[in-house]
Amino acid sequence: MLEARVKQAVVLKKLLDAIKELVSDGNLDCTEEGISLQAMDNSHIALVALKLEASEFDEYRCDRNMPLGVNLASLTKILKCAKDTDVVTLKASDDADSLNLIFESPKEDRVGEYEMKLMDIDQEHLGIPDTQYDATVSMSSAEFARICRDLAVLGESVKIECSKEGVTFSADGEVGKGSVLLRQNAGQDRSRVKNEDEMDEDEKSDIKPKTKRGARRDPDEDDEDGQKSDVDVKPDIEGEDELQEEEEQEEGEERLKKRKAGAKKDKGNKRARKEDGEEPGVSIILERQVSLTFSLKYLTNFAKSAPLAREVTLHMSNDVPLLVQFEFEQGTLQFFLAPKASNLLTD
Repeated sequence: MLEARVKQAVVLKKLLDAIKELVSDGNLDCTEEGISLQAMDNSHIALVALKLEASEFDEYRCDRNMPLGVNLASLTKILKCAKDTDVVTLKASDDADSLNLIFESPKEDRVGEYEMKLMDIDQEHLGIPDTQYDATVSMSSAEFARICRDLAVLGESVKIECSKEGVTFSADGEVGKGSVLLRQNAGQDRSRVKNEDEMDEDEKSDIKPKTKRGARRDPDEDDEDGQKSDVDVKPDIEGEDELQEEEEQEEGEERLKKRKAGAKKDKGNKRARKEDGEEPGVSIILERQVSLTFSLKYLTNFAKSAPLAREVTLHMSNDVPLLVQFEFEQGTLQFFLAPKASNLLTD
């Protein structure tokens, strides 16, 4: 028995919009860990791997592992019957030949029930090896979609080059040629609270060591140079010196707290600006320079996943399929694309 409840139908709609152009049919592999889909396009150039975590569903139950063979175009049509804000429940009994979909409005004043026939799909599950990539680029998913769309006007292929200067996307076709260079850290938020090791001397002086209450210096006690102290220390019966030192300690700690609070507030404001539309910056991890050419038709389809996540990560190595990864609240969507030099993914 499978029962999975998704808070908003728009999540499933966005996923299918990104996948349906590449893959027509596929198995939804349901396990106690979640729902996954892995499928290759007919040309064996691109591979899609989707993982929805069980813990990210509003409700999730899967008594035993079961594959649900679905036609993605048909599933897309049925999901169009749901509003974006509707709660979607997927149900399937053991050895079922159909998938039940229930759409409920947030106020539960409207309930739609649909049934879709399942398919018997004999599909090989490919093992995806862990790869150490030479270059990893994280950037705004909206910017990635914009670049693919713009360069597709010029030609059918795009060359992606990663170097110390940044990442360059370039296209050269019959219409003309063009390129876009993205430099590292453009627009990134670098603010953070300093720890004690990173503080300057003025900041450290705000934190004075606490003096143990009631502690007095013995006039006969040796100083650091091994000599007797000439300072006449009077008994502090009222503890005024200790009290003053504790007050100074508290004042120093209070000033430090205000600095940290101000830094956190500034960081929070920057995070809020991102949510309001500020795009993530570009981050590049480079082991060695990489230069690969890919089909813009496929990359443009991958970029349709941009509404799922604000950031996309590109993993590249020479003569290895490109990995385009979107991480969103409910799970992960990965696309693998063979470079133009080779026309087949490794089976």
